[in-house]
Amino acid sequence: MRKLLSKAALTAAVFFVSGSAYAACTSPVAKDDLTNEQVDAIYECIKEDLRAGYAKSDNPWAKEYPTWGATATRPAAPGVHGNRLLNTFVNEIGHAEYVKFSDEREENPMPVGSVLAKEVFAVNKKQEVKKGQLFFMEKVAAGGEADKYGNWVYSVIKSSGKPQKISQKFCHDCHVNYDDQDSMGYPDEDVRITSE
Repeated sequence: MRKLLSKAALTAAVFFVSGSAYAACTSPVAKDDLTNEQVDAIYECIKEDLRAGYAKSDNPWAKEYPTWGATATRPAAPGVHGNRLLNTFVNEIGHAEYVKFSDEREENPMPVGSVLAKEVFAVNKKQEVKKGQLFFMEKVAAGGEADKYGNWVYSVIKSSGKPQKISQKFCHDCHVNYDDQDSMGYPDEDVRITSE
């Protein structure tokens, strides 16, 4: 059965597969032409499915992260993570520090125990919305293997909730480009939720 969202939403169409809780979303325009309102509506369409998939993981953060502090007013498309739409949440230990969006983190790194969760989704060339992975960055104490990676440990969960094998070096080699931000990378300035 096919069901369209209200015209006021201006965005995603929702197609329900009979007898299934899965809802696939589509975009009315190409990704680069999406308005803020359309991004919001697509996110609302896919959010429950994203989170339900992640929550199947054994990683407790996959269930907890939606209760963490948001860092942006909506998903945005930063240059990393395949230029997909990304929404970042930070746990209680690191949220207040993260939302300062400091570019002087070499002197003032994130507190140990900070965890960032980055949920992602994409709009492909057919204007279909695709669920993406859930990325985690955990700030750990100095000493040991993580020293090579700025004391961050990276992990990824597939949209199905299964863990995805990754290379710490591969993640670090991109994130090191944000060394003035303690390797984190921040949301686009126009969507940031600041502490001030």
